[in-house]
Amino acid sequence: MLFELYADSLFTSPYALSVFVALTEKGLPFSVKTVDLGSGEQRQAAFADRALTARVPALVEGDFVLTESSAITEYLDESFPPPEYIALYPQDRRQRALARQLQAWVRSDLVPVRVERDTETVFFKKPCAPLSETAQAAAAKLVHVAERLVQGPQHLFGDWSIADTDLAIMLSRLVRNGDAVPAKLRDYVDFQWQRPSVQAWLARHQPG
Repeated sequence: MLFELYADSLFTSPYALSVFVALTEKGLPFSVKTVDLGSGEQRQAAFADRALTARVPALVEGDFVLTESSAITEYLDESFPPPEYIALYPQDRRQRALARQLQAWVRSDLVPVRVERDTETVFFKKPCAPLSETAQAAAAKLVHVAERLVQGPQHLFGDWSIADTDLAIMLSRLVRNGDAVPAKLRDYVDFQWQRPSVQAWLARHQPG
Protein backbone atom coordinates (compact mmCIF):
# COMPACT_ATOMS: atom_id res chain seq x y z
CA MET A 1 0.00 0.00 0.00
CA LEU A 2 1.24 3.50 -0.82
CA PHE A 3 1.70 5.67 2.25
CA GLU A 4 1.23 9.43 2.31
CA LEU A 5 3.55 11.50 4.46
CA TYR A 6 2.46 15.02 5.35
CA ALA A 7 5.44 17.28 6.04
CA ASP A 8 5.94 21.02 6.41
CA SER A 9 6.18 22.91 3.14
CA LEU A 10 9.76 24.10 3.81
CA PHE A 11 10.98 20.62 4.79
CA THR A 12 12.55 21.93 7.98
CA SER A 13 10.68 19.81 10.55
CA PRO A 14 13.18 17.45 12.20
CA TYR A 15 10.26 15.21 13.10
CA ALA A 16 8.98 14.95 9.55
CA LEU A 17 12.58 14.27 8.55
CA SER A 18 12.69 11.38 11.04
CA VAL A 19 9.60 9.75 9.50
CA PHE A 20 10.81 10.40 5.94
CA VAL A 21 14.09 8.66 6.82
CA ALA A 22 12.20 5.76 8.43
CA LEU A 23 10.02 5.19 5.36
CA THR A 24 13.02 5.48 3.05
CA GLU A 25 15.12 3.09 5.10
CA LYS A 26 12.28 0.56 5.16
CA GLY A 27 11.97 0.81 1.39
CA LEU A 28 8.24 1.47 1.68
CA PRO A 29 6.45 3.24 -1.19
CA PHE A 30 5.22 6.67 -0.15
CA SER A 31 4.30 10.05 -1.51
CA VAL A 32 4.93 13.36 0.20
CA LYS A 33 2.34 16.08 0.67
CA THR A 34 3.05 19.39 2.31
CA VAL A 35 1.29 21.58 4.83
CA ASP A 36 1.99 25.31 4.99
CA LEU A 37 2.52 25.83 8.71
CA GLY A 38 3.20 29.54 8.26
CA SER A 39 -0.32 30.16 6.96
CA GLY A 40 -1.91 27.88 9.55
CA GLU A 41 -2.96 25.21 7.07
CA GLN A 42 -2.49 22.58 9.77
CA ARG A 43 -5.46 24.08 11.64
CA GLN A 44 -7.81 23.99 8.67
CA ALA A 45 -10.45 21.28 8.59
CA ALA A 46 -9.02 19.48 5.55
CA PHE A 47 -5.99 18.50 7.62
CA ALA A 48 -7.05 18.88 11.24
CA ASP A 49 -10.15 16.70 10.86
CA ARG A 50 -7.92 13.80 9.74
CA ALA A 51 -4.76 14.31 11.79
CA LEU A 52 -5.71 13.96 15.45
CA THR A 53 -3.10 16.35 16.86
CA ALA A 54 -3.17 18.67 13.80
CA ARG A 55 0.60 18.54 13.50
CA VAL A 56 3.18 17.30 11.04
CA PRO A 57 4.35 14.76 10.36
CA ALA A 58 1.21 12.79 9.65
CA LEU A 59 1.26 9.34 8.10
CA VAL A 60 -1.74 8.19 6.08
CA GLU A 61 -2.30 4.51 5.35
CA GLY A 62 -5.69 4.09 3.73
CA ASP A 63 -8.23 5.34 6.25
CA PHE A 64 -5.69 5.23 9.10
CA VAL A 65 -3.94 8.49 10.02
CA LEU A 66 -1.20 8.72 12.64
CA THR A 67 0.66 11.75 13.94
CA GLU A 68 3.63 12.26 16.30
CA SER A 69 6.88 11.12 14.76
CA SER A 70 8.12 8.59 17.31
CA ALA A 71 4.68 6.92 17.37
CA ILE A 72 4.90 6.69 13.58
CA THR A 73 8.39 5.19 13.52
CA GLU A 74 7.47 2.64 16.17
CA TYR A 75 4.36 1.73 14.19
CA LEU A 76 6.40 1.28 11.00
CA ASP A 77 8.97 -0.88 12.76
CA GLU A 78 6.30 -3.13 14.24
CA SER A 79 4.35 -3.33 10.98
CA PHE A 80 7.37 -4.05 8.77
CA PRO A 81 9.83 -5.92 10.99
CA PRO A 82 13.25 -7.36 10.23
CA PRO A 83 14.70 -9.42 8.69
CA GLU A 84 12.62 -8.56 5.62
CA TYR A 85 12.90 -4.85 6.41
CA ILE A 86 15.68 -2.87 8.06
CA ALA A 87 15.19 -2.34 11.79
CA LEU A 88 14.56 1.22 12.91
CA TYR A 89 15.28 0.34 16.53
CA PRO A 90 17.89 -1.90 18.19
CA GLN A 91 16.87 -5.52 18.59
CA ASP A 92 18.15 -5.72 22.17
CA ARG A 93 15.27 -4.64 24.41
CA ARG A 94 17.38 -2.43 26.66
CA GLN A 95 19.09 -0.69 23.76
CA ARG A 96 15.67 -0.28 22.15
CA ALA A 97 14.42 1.36 25.33
CA LEU A 98 17.45 3.67 25.35
CA ALA A 99 16.78 4.65 21.73
CA ARG A 100 13.17 5.48 22.58
CA GLN A 101 14.32 7.39 25.67
CA LEU A 102 16.60 9.48 23.48
CA GLN A 103 13.81 10.15 20.99
CA ALA A 104 11.46 11.28 23.76
CA TRP A 105 14.13 13.49 25.31
CA VAL A 106 15.11 15.45 22.19
CA ARG A 107 11.42 16.11 21.53
CA SER A 108 10.53 17.28 25.04
CA ASP A 109 13.65 19.01 26.45
CA LEU A 110 16.26 21.52 25.24
CA VAL A 111 13.63 24.07 24.23
CA PRO A 112 16.03 27.06 24.29
CA VAL A 113 18.31 25.32 21.78
CA ARG A 114 15.36 24.43 19.57
CA VAL A 115 14.14 28.06 19.67
CA GLU A 116 17.46 29.88 19.23
CA ARG A 117 18.84 27.36 16.75
CA ASP A 118 15.75 26.45 14.76
CA THR A 119 16.23 24.16 11.79
CA GLU A 120 16.09 27.02 9.30
CA THR A 121 19.50 27.98 10.70
CA VAL A 122 20.62 24.43 9.97
CA PHE A 123 19.17 23.86 6.51
CA PHE A 124 19.11 27.39 5.11
CA LYS A 125 21.90 29.05 7.14
CA LYS A 126 19.50 31.64 8.52
CA PRO A 127 21.52 34.09 10.65
CA CYS A 128 21.25 33.64 14.39
CA ALA A 129 22.52 35.47 17.48
CA PRO A 130 24.91 34.00 20.07
CA LEU A 131 23.20 31.62 22.45
CA SER A 132 21.60 33.16 25.53
CA GLU A 133 22.67 31.95 28.95
CA THR A 134 19.61 29.73 29.13
CA ALA A 135 20.34 28.23 25.71
CA GLN A 136 24.01 27.76 26.63
CA ALA A 137 22.92 25.70 29.62
CA ALA A 138 20.63 23.61 27.42
CA ALA A 139 23.40 23.18 24.85
CA ALA A 140 25.79 22.04 27.59
CA LYS A 141 23.21 19.45 28.68
CA LEU A 142 22.84 18.24 25.11
CA VAL A 143 26.60 17.90 24.68
CA HIS A 144 26.96 16.13 28.03
CA VAL A 145 24.33 13.53 27.15
CA ALA A 146 25.63 13.07 23.60
CA GLU A 147 29.20 12.58 24.80
CA ARG A 148 28.03 9.75 27.05
CA LEU A 149 26.22 8.06 24.18
CA VAL A 150 28.48 8.67 21.19
CA GLN A 151 31.51 6.40 21.33
CA GLY A 152 32.70 6.88 17.77
CA PRO A 153 31.79 8.60 14.50
CA GLN A 154 29.24 5.98 13.49
CA HIS A 155 26.20 4.57 15.31
CA LEU A 156 25.00 4.66 18.92
CA PHE A 157 24.00 1.02 19.23
CA GLY A 158 26.33 -0.77 16.82
CA ASP A 159 23.97 -0.71 13.87
CA TRP A 160 22.14 2.37 12.64
CA SER A 161 18.84 3.25 14.30
CA ILE A 162 16.38 6.11 13.91
CA ALA A 163 17.73 7.51 17.18
CA ASP A 164 20.97 8.26 15.33
CA THR A 165 19.12 10.50 12.92
CA ASP A 166 17.22 12.25 15.70
CA LEU A 167 20.31 12.90 17.82
CA ALA A 168 22.36 14.05 14.84
CA ILE A 169 19.73 16.55 13.78
CA MET A 170 19.54 17.95 17.30
CA LEU A 171 23.33 18.25 17.51
CA SER A 172 23.43 19.84 14.07
CA ARG A 173 21.66 22.86 15.53
CA LEU A 174 24.94 23.58 17.31
CA VAL A 175 27.40 22.11 14.81
CA ARG A 176 26.02 23.88 11.73
CA ASN A 177 25.96 27.21 13.53
CA GLY A 178 29.55 27.09 14.74
CA ASP A 179 28.77 26.60 18.42
CA ALA A 180 31.37 24.83 20.53
CA VAL A 181 30.95 21.07 20.15
CA PRO A 182 33.58 18.36 20.76
CA ALA A 183 35.22 16.97 17.64
CA LYS A 184 33.79 13.46 18.09
CA LEU A 185 30.25 14.88 18.07
CA ARG A 186 30.95 16.95 14.96
CA ASP A 187 32.28 13.80 13.27
CA TYR A 188 29.19 11.89 14.35
CA VAL A 189 26.87 14.53 12.88
CA ASP A 190 28.82 14.61 9.61
CA PHE A 191 28.68 10.80 9.35
CA GLN A 192 24.92 10.67 9.94
CA TRP A 193 24.35 13.59 7.57
CA GLN A 194 25.79 11.57 4.69
CA ARG A 195 23.28 8.73 5.04
CA PRO A 196 21.42 8.45 1.69
CA SER A 197 17.99 8.69 3.34
CA VAL A 198 18.98 11.99 4.99
CA GLN A 199 20.47 13.28 1.76
CA ALA A 200 17.18 12.47 0.01
CA TRP A 201 15.37 14.73 2.47
CA LEU A 202 17.90 17.53 2.02
CA ALA A 203 17.36 17.38 -1.74
CA ARG A 204 13.71 18.41 -1.20
CA HIS A 205 14.43 21.71 0.50
CA GLN A 206 12.67 24.78 -0.77
CA PRO A 207 14.15 27.95 0.77
CA GLY A 208 11.65 30.42 2.12
